[in-house]
Amino acid sequence: MDIPNSDQKVKVRNPWLVVLWSIITIGIYHIVWWYKINKELKEFGESRGYDLGRNPTNSLLALVPGFIIIVPPLVSYWRGTKRVQGAAALAGREPINGWIALVLYLFIGIAFPAYLQVGLNGVWRQELQPSPGQDVPPHSDDPLPPKLDNA
Repeated sequence: MDIPNSDQKVKVRNPWLVVLWSIITIGIYHIVWWYKINKELKEFGESRGYDLGRNPTNSLLALVPGFIIIVPPLVSYWRGTKRVQGAAALAGREPINGWIALVLYLFIGIAFPAYLQVGLNGVWRQELQPSPGQDVPPHSDDPLPPKLDNA
C-alpha cells in the first residue's frame, strides 16, 4: 500500500505469519520484521509531519547486538509500541493497549509481534491506498460475514 506524499510503501501482514516465520527462521524474520515496521512507521510519520521514529537501524541495533546488555531491546520494544500507538492516534483509531502489550511481551512473548501487527494493519487499511494493480486486503475485524451477491 502506498504512503501518500511519499514514494514508500507499507505492507499489511498476517499477524500469525509474523509469529510463524519468526519461529521457523529462529528469530531472523523477527529482526527483519522489526526493522521493516519501524521504517514504515518513520515514513508514515514523515508523510504526516510527525515523528514516529528517525532511524529504524537504531531500533534494529538495539535488538542485535543490544540483547547482550539486556536493556536496549526493552527500550526498543517500548518505543516501538509507542510508535504504533502514535500511528493509530494519527489515523484517529483507538491505539493498542500498552498494558496488554507489556503482558504479552512478558508472559506470551511470541504473541507480542502479532499484537503490534494487528494494530498496524488497522492503521494501514484505514489510512492508505492500495498500490496500482493491488487489491485492498480483506478486513478481518468485521464481525459480519460477507453478503451474498444474489441477496
